[in-house]
Amino acid sequence: MADTVLVSDDGPIRTVRMNRPEKKNALTHDMYVALATALEDADRNPALRCLLIAGAPGAFCAGNDLQDFLKAAMGGEGLGQPIIRFLHALARRKTPMVAAVQGVAVGVGTTLLLHCDHVVAGIGARLSTPFVSLGLVPEAASSLLAPRLMGHARAFSLLVLGHPLDAVAAKEAGLVNAVVSPGEVEDEAMKAARAIAALPPEAVFAARRLMRGDVEEIVRRIDEEADEFKHRLQSPEARAAFEAFLKRKK
Repeated sequence: MADTVLVSDDGPIRTVRMNRPEKKNALTHDMYVALATALEDADRNPALRCLLIAGAPGAFCAGNDLQDFLKAAMGGEGLGQPIIRFLHALARRKTPMVAAVQGVAVGVGTTLLLHCDHVVAGIGARLSTPFVSLGLVPEAASSLLAPRLMGHARAFSLLVLGHPLDAVAAKEAGLVNAVVSPGEVEDEAMKAARAIAALPPEAVFAARRLMRGDVEEIVRRIDEEADEFKHRLQSPEARAAFEAFLKRKK
């Protein structure tokens, strides 16, 4: 677990890096635990004023690890407690967060961006959420946050139709703040993190809280989606979709 999520503090900025490049940063349950811990701990550290979340050069995050996901699905767990803990940590987080996105961002790799305050994407980044095509529903409160941010039509295209967004389209939709060359992504993201960290922290936290609105509404939607997700995993639609998906993977 320690080497698949790297956490480092540099003054007021904590960098949280998903570090499983051979699997395009597909998230295991252990990685979810490490990510949640890094976010929760940041809020308890008054010296930290901004988080930066990043992946590997070729992949920000390919979503859930298939083996962990199938194990939880077969066991009737639904998303599983490590994932729920991480999603709650995202929603309840007080420390601002910047994302540095290169390559693919699939499933939760895209929906977690809805909880970020500033997103820098590299040209060539590709955001997608193939939930419904697998007989499932969106998670991470994306069914609430994406329509608010992007409007219903764009959110439906992304979350239900599963149409991917490139970096430019994601910027036009309001999901990304800046698009730069792949080699500049992390420098630009760090520049944004340092700008946030340089501001009066109490004012930043208060402004962010007012802009985000009712955090418990977001948490309730995470839990509502998780309940539906668990139900959908047991459905004939989802089982058929997963069987077809696994045949394609062979």
